[in-house]
Amino acid sequence: MAVFSGHLALAFGLLGNLVSFMVYLAPLPTFYQVYKKKSTEGFQSIPYAVALFSSMLLIYYALLKSNSMLLITINSVGCFIETFYISFYLFYAPKNARIQTVKLLVLLDVVGFGLIILLTQFFAKGLSRVYIVGWICLVFSLAVFVAPLCVVRQVIRTKSVEYMPFLLSFFLTLSAVMWFFYGLLTKDYNIAIPNVLGFAFGVLQMVLYFIYKNAKKVIQQKLPQLQIVLEEQNLPELKEQIIEVVKLSSKIIPVVANLNNNKNDGHDSIDMAAEDQIIMPKPSI
Repeated sequence: MAVFSGHLALAFGLLGNLVSFMVYLAPLPTFYQVYKKKSTEGFQSIPYAVALFSSMLLIYYALLKSNSMLLITINSVGCFIETFYISFYLFYAPKNARIQTVKLLVLLDVVGFGLIILLTQFFAKGLSRVYIVGWICLVFSLAVFVAPLCVVRQVIRTKSVEYMPFLLSFFLTLSAVMWFFYGLLTKDYNIAIPNVLGFAFGVLQMVLYFIYKNAKKVIQQKLPQLQIVLEEQNLPELKEQIIEVVKLSSKIIPVVANLNNNKNDGHDSIDMAAEDQIIMPKPSI
């Protein structure tokens, strides 16, 4: 039974490596659009900086454990790919976004990761070090899976899935399934538990994608009809209002000129007829 579980764990680990590799490649269409437009537009670098930190942290955790080569291989590939994405983003991002990205990288991937290594190396030993780093991985993985909620909020608010690629959501869900069973079979609950939440949020993102994927097309189809209705209903009334304003201005200008002449001559009184002309009529609704 133990041998069978070991084979299953190896199978799910290999499948997890394969699917996770597809997850890392999922943002390629996004960066292709960035390359074509020579601009990052509304895309953010936070997911890639966080993914880089997660890969670095899991490599450190796998090095402290035994028999975790499958974690080391895929996260090493992840570090390389995420570094490429971040470099690409920095090249095309505007100045403010570039500064924010560099600050995030220094704070999270340099200072944060460096503190974890220093503290666990000097203040923890043996299995306690593995447990501490494992719990850090668990908590951070939960935070990573909760992070897409900001994207979910943006999709619901804008009714557009432009910044939530379906392939990324699909492969994240599949990856969560594979790593959950890998963690369960190897009794590594620091790997298994966060992927339960990852599966739930992955399903949520796919459901939202199918709900809002045609919303932008429907809006674009309704815009020409709305413009026609506005032209048919409001344009004649707008023309009449413009004509009234022009007529009113032709009456006010002579009165203003008359007032200026009276002021220059030293008169203190204003003709009552001029006051009657200054009173502007209440616009009709």
